[in-house]
Amino acid sequence: MSEARHPLESPVDLNGSSQVTPIPEAGDGSSQPAMFASKPPEGGGVPVAAWGVAGLVVLVVVLGLIFATRHKGQASPNTIQPLAAYAADLHLSQLAMSESTSLSGGKSTFIDGHLQNTGGQIVTGITVQVLFRNDEAMPPQIETLPLSLIRTREPYIDTQPVSAASLKPGDERDFRLIFETIPTNWNTQMPEIHIISVDTK
Repeated sequence: MSEARHPLESPVDLNGSSQVTPIPEAGDGSSQPAMFASKPPEGGGVPVAAWGVAGLVVLVVVLGLIFATRHKGQASPNTIQPLAAYAADLHLSQLAMSESTSLSGGKSTFIDGHLQNTGGQIVTGITVQVLFRNDEAMPPQIETLPLSLIRTREPYIDTQPVSAASLKPGDERDFRLIFETIPTNWNTQMPEIHIISVDTK
């Protein structure tokens, strides 16, 4: 009667030596048993998440290029800009400065003047740069703002944008520029007013 052999025992040859079947190591080129094989990817294509990340990266790059281009195209507000082509047809005169203090203690400074359109186009908008110079050989403080026309003077001075009261050829209007802060080293002389942008139709 033969003895029952445990299924996990290695077979023994007639000489009593064990016969061991080696398990192939990964990377030796031999086929691996099914239980050690890597699971094939499901779907077979690029995951949706990868496409989403790639799209996001492209969007960020495009937005960065657009921002960089616009930033280069826009000059710094502290840089003196060239005069607008139509500036020669807009004459500023009767310049005067004044200031007022509010009940809360804030101070506003005004430059009032007279504007005449001597050109042949209708003006719908004016942007100016005002240069507050100093006696310290330092660059002037530059304020860039739209020019506003005086609409009424009683009971107080009220202003409106040029777009609300376009200047036809030959029109004359009073204007006001308002400043909430004035540089401390300003030499108190009348600032220079440069017309750097004019909208016409």
